[in-house]
Amino acid sequence: MIPDQNRFESDPDAALGPVVGLPPGWSVGSPDAADRFDVARLARLLRDHERHGRGWAGAGVDDVLVEVSEHGLRMRENVVVRDADGEIQAWGSVHDRSVGRMLFVHVVARDLPDDIADRCAELLVEWARAQARAVGAARGLTTQQIDTGAFQGDERQARWLRESGFERVRTWWQMSRPVVPAELGLVPDPAHWEKDGVVIRLVRHGDGGLPDEDDLRRMHDVLEGAFVDHFNSSEETFEEFLHRLREDPGHRWDHWWLAELVDGPEPVPVGALVGTVSETRGGPDGSYVSYLGVLSAARGRGVAKGLLRTIVADAALRERDRVGLEVDADSPTGAAGLYTSMGWATKYVTESWHRDVPVA
Repeated sequence: MIPDQNRFESDPDAALGPVVGLPPGWSVGSPDAADRFDVARLARLLRDHERHGRGWAGAGVDDVLVEVSEHGLRMRENVVVRDADGEIQAWGSVHDRSVGRMLFVHVVARDLPDDIADRCAELLVEWARAQARAVGAARGLTTQQIDTGAFQGDERQARWLRESGFERVRTWWQMSRPVVPAELGLVPDPAHWEKDGVVIRLVRHGDGGLPDEDDLRRMHDVLEGAFVDHFNSSEETFEEFLHRLREDPGHRWDHWWLAELVDGPEPVPVGALVGTVSETRGGPDGSYVSYLGVLSAARGRGVAKGLLRTIVADAALRERDRVGLEVDADSPTGAAGLYTSMGWATKYVTESWHRDVPVA
């Protein structure tokens, strides 16, 4: 269940204690989601971070509000470092992602002197460690993982993580595939089609337009089962799953597909794909594969390929120009080979860095 109150320590002073090592007049506090200047500054920091790490920026105000809004704070907490003029120069965010797994994002302004930037980064990591202890204790754990990331080649971010006790544990290929209008014909109908005993369809909707809860639970069950043996998988309740995915600015209910085997007495859910919209300012939008999972018992039936063909055909129907996804570069499932064979190519690379924090 989603907690009525989040499991983090909301007071930065209580989490960090006395702060030293910052220039005179600098302070540590919380961002104000109702202050458009704070939100705009956080968006600029995030965009500068992306531009340095991969060559272009994609984040916007909506991405910031996922982290700092009242709705987002049900499962998150934030801290900022302000200079003597009140301008935000560093930002940290933590997300109670699932049992034993806390996501951590930290961004420091690129134009700060090295010694000040280093101190800001140290403070953000110290704060994240305190939050890991808080959320781990609230969940009754003895150890809490901090899961953070960096763009491959961002040596400043990698140095901060390495010096703070994080270990680089995984590499991820961020892939993209162009879409052309003719690919609408990849499947008979992106909303519902069948081949070789497999039906791929959108989740059902009721009279009020909301998705059928039984279908959503089938999606959750399939994805939990499909990823149970994958890298860093951890249990996530149905309520947490829906809450998190609905926060995505690109969330759309008509981008959720379920695959079922229908060659038995009853349909059996075996695959699921959660898609989102990747909006582009001044250009065509794209689609994105947030989740694709197939139960092991159904592998070899063409389910994954069918789901991928469906989202590509759907993107063509919507006049989008691309479909993106992320793949574990070290995955033993051969997913990367499937994606490459279907036209996906790596656009940039990210890394996962982990640190385990004793809760006591």
